[in-house]
Amino acid sequence: MAISDYYFQMCDALPGREGLLNFNLMCDNLPVLLKGVPLTLELVFISLSLGFCLAIGVALMRISNSRTLNMIARSYVFYFRGTPLLVQIFLIYYGLAQFEAVRESFLWPFFREAYWCGILALMLNTGAYTAEIIRGGLQSVPFGQIESARAMGMSGLLLYRRIIFPIAFRQALPAYGNEMILMVKGTSLVSTVTLMEVTGIARYIIAKYWTPVEIFLIAGVIYLVLNFLVTRLVKYLELRFTPYLQHPK
Repeated sequence: MAISDYYFQMCDALPGREGLLNFNLMCDNLPVLLKGVPLTLELVFISLSLGFCLAIGVALMRISNSRTLNMIARSYVFYFRGTPLLVQIFLIYYGLAQFEAVRESFLWPFFREAYWCGILALMLNTGAYTAEIIRGGLQSVPFGQIESARAMGMSGLLLYRRIIFPIAFRQALPAYGNEMILMVKGTSLVSTVTLMEVTGIARYIIAKYWTPVEIFLIAGVIYLVLNFLVTRLVKYLELRFTPYLQHPK
């Protein structure tokens, strides 16, 4: 007997199942899965906020004339872009706990909590990707506009605040919108370290009822709705910061 045939026979034998999908089970567990949405949004908001602040510093290091700062930033970006997010979560949550120096340090109350380890891993991961997005945006600012601002007396922080950062943000916004969507989906991986966000609750329900299709289908729809809202937010910001797009010729 094929494995797929055995699976469907076993699913048909579950209590209350009629056909391939148990819609009653899906409706009953939808409110339960929605209870994980606040934690998912919290992880996304905190990790993106902290990661964006980190990314600004890393991006400035990447375009600086200091070879030391550039090498540090390049190494950080290379590691966190080149390794899976799941591995990074495991290394922070499980890996650091094996060092006695960490367990005896003042940092242990932080690293023993799955919540903070998850946020740290998400922050470092998105910081690496966002740094490259910001770097690309900064380097795309027309040099003529920078020279014009300098001719008007702008320099230093004023130049960055009034000219460089606004233009770079508009240039980087579409790519950063993709990073926001990836982080919404990336939060599902923190369920592997016992955090009960949407995927964590889904895994618990599946372990209880052995109905992966129905529960993961609902979880997928929830993530789809969240990412739809993210795309609407990015679209609004694009129109807000690029007024000429509001009235195309």
